Amino acid sequence: MKKNDYFPVEKNYRSSIVVANPNRAGHRAHLRSLGLLDEDFEKPFIGIANSWNEMHPGHVHLRQISEDVKKGILAAGGIPWEFNTIAICDGVTQGHIGMRYVLPSRDCIADSIELTAEAQQLDGMVYIGSCDKIVPAMLMALVRINVPSVMVTGGPMMPGFFKGKSVAIPDMREGVGRWVVGEYSDKEVLELECTVCPGPGSCAMGGTANTMSCVAEVLGVSLPGCGTSHAVESVKKRIAKRSGLEVVRLVKENIRPSDIVTFKSFENALILTSALGGSSNASIHIPAIASEMGFKVTLDDVERISSITPHITNLMPAGRHAFWDLERAGGIPAVVKELLSIMHKDEKNINGQTIAQIAAEATNRNADVIHSLDNPFHKQGSYAVLRGNMAPRGCIVKQTGVDPAMMTHTGPARVFDSEAEAESAIYDGQIKHGDVIIIRYEGPKGGPGMPEMLVVTAALVGVGLGKTTAIVTDGRFSGGSHGPCIGHVAPEAAAGGPIAYIKEGDRIKIDIPNRTVDILVDEEEMAKRKLEMPIKQREIKSQVLRRYVSLVGDVSEGATLTRFQTDTVK
Repeated sequence: MKKNDYFPVEKNYRSSIVVANPNRAGHRAHLRSLGLLDEDFEKPFIGIANSWNEMHPGHVHLRQISEDVKKGILAAGGIPWEFNTIAICDGVTQGHIGMRYVLPSRDCIADSIELTAEAQQLDGMVYIGSCDKIVPAMLMALVRINVPSVMVTGGPMMPGFFKGKSVAIPDMREGVGRWVVGEYSDKEVLELECTVCPGPGSCAMGGTANTMSCVAEVLGVSLPGCGTSHAVESVKKRIAKRSGLEVVRLVKENIRPSDIVTFKSFENALILTSALGGSSNASIHIPAIASEMGFKVTLDDVERISSITPHITNLMPAGRHAFWDLERAGGIPAVVKELLSIMHKDEKNINGQTIAQIAAEATNRNADVIHSLDNPFHKQGSYAVLRGNMAPRGCIVKQTGVDPAMMTHTGPARVFDSEAEAESAIYDGQIKHGDVIIIRYEGPKGGPGMPEMLVVTAALVGVGLGKTTAIVTDGRFSGGSHGPCIGHVAPEAAAGGPIAYIKEGDRIKIDIPNRTVDILVDEEEMAKRKLEMPIKQREIKSQVLRRYVSLVGDVSEGATLTRFQTDTVK
């Protein structure tokens, strides 16, 4: 095209390909219809990926957070462009077919953001999300797209209040069990239902949502304090506005996630989640995020780090403190201050601070909530990775939530091929003290979608079996679960894993201190069963789930999709 200066655009950003030069007049015309002025075309274009929706307490307030982010972007000389992505509420999908769609949504969310950011050639990104799969999905997109970016998590919900103490959503699910056995009256269980979730935000405990929000902070892609600042706090608004200012600076200085996030950052994230007593789902999500960068984080890394990291907070559901207590005690910066001697101190965040500098500015305001390394709640961290003839590739238990009496246990297998069957058996009184409940065909391929078992774990606690009865499954558990709950058994039943060949009454031996889980059946008998017992296949009508089953990998590697896997390992 003939050179023409009727509208030169002077900018050295990615979005130049969209708006610069006369042959982009049609593109500019579209954007002028949205109110852009001549000078706006020379500014960086910042995408805001927002998972706001109306059926999700963790996301219902995110429009306001986005408005505050926009104020920061505009003040720093950028142009904000907000777009939406999906968000599914785990709390609404527990215990029914809807849960099968939740983990698959992680990859859909990451893909949808990549599609928009790359198609529009956005110069920078702000990710606004909350809750269990949305935060890890956004972190996957953030490192995959690798343009200057900031994550703003939506913040925890305030705790509810019932019978003189703080409560969170696991108390409600366990409360149903207490109502079944007559411990709660109709009036009491209704009161709990109406008070346990007092407003917007992610559930007020150390579940997956808040665990992964804190991971974002320690990876360095959220501002200090973001992970624990609550949805209703004004500090969340200030963090949002500051994040808008920061992302424009990052674009101007061309500082990308790959300049901040390293393998050591992921090790810091594992140290943090182990010390917090965080959700076992972190062992799926952290490897998946790392794989987007070509890093390989394995269950061996999870076990290695958890075994040397003291557990220094005692958060719900296994502990007594809500996330509000952690926020008032100083949040993640205060936790990092206590952990500094075992962390990689020189890792940086988006505002250029090192872990050591963040710790130096932090104050632990409540040593009862955040303990020191020499006075931990437990000597080891949250996770124990078990292996044995039931789980050759490994499985995981949140050991900080297990009663000491159940750290070793041998009992008869009670075998169920779905979560629903196990739940019915619990409420019907078929499960006894000492049983080992086996729930199989609930893995990524077998579920499909690897549903959470919170309904079953809550039922078990509610009817008084939570300290004497174990659960072992190739599915996964909600971050709201606690007790002797062993999940992520790999290989899963649908892939021919040994869990598929357990029979009713087989003796199961669990030894968490020695990191083993075994079926006490000899090899000859197991080989015979493999010939006699066919692998079950669920009928899958959903196009989305059929595609997911064809692509999803082993949970021991993060349940990543094959198209995302790379041969390059750092």
